[in-house]
Amino acid sequence: MQGALLLADLPVESGRVTIRTFQPGDEAAFRSLNENWISKHFTMEEHDYETLDDPHTHILKPGGQILCVEEDGAVFGCVALIPMQEARTYELAKMAIDDCWQGRGMGRRLLTATVGYARDVLKAKKLFLESNAKLENAVHLYEAVGFRHLPPERVKTSPYARADVHMELVF
Repeated sequence: MQGALLLADLPVESGRVTIRTFQPGDEAAFRSLNENWISKHFTMEEHDYETLDDPHTHILKPGGQILCVEEDGAVFGCVALIPMQEARTYELAKMAIDDCWQGRGMGRRLLTATVGYARDVLKAKKLFLESNAKLENAVHLYEAVGFRHLPPERVKTSPYARADVHMELVF
């Protein structure tokens, strides 16, 4: 796991699951996991392609991070922290867990590790996210870890047509 920061090493029924920062070679999994869930529920949009085609330029180089969750070297989940214009504010975006791992608590573990990473490593003062009300389980998970819905007057224009839920977590 050269170059990656290990955030958690968790026992599961079939082996060990590791949550870690992005490392070279994760690009394909990041793209595939996100294309799968987006295409399953919505339509891929221009901004999706921009970010997934070049996560180095759009996430990592500006000071963001991608966290991955893997078992035995196979990435089955990911999430991005993208710096926003407001100082020490990050967008939590592109969170995906492979269908076969859903319902096993991995989304919660990844989200919890991501919130901790943003707060403790990136020294974030706030996280922002956009989602869709159709993704009830995801919205409930965000609420459970402390994200709060933004009132309409605080919502800025989104690059995503599907975004109808806007939330933030203030540290």
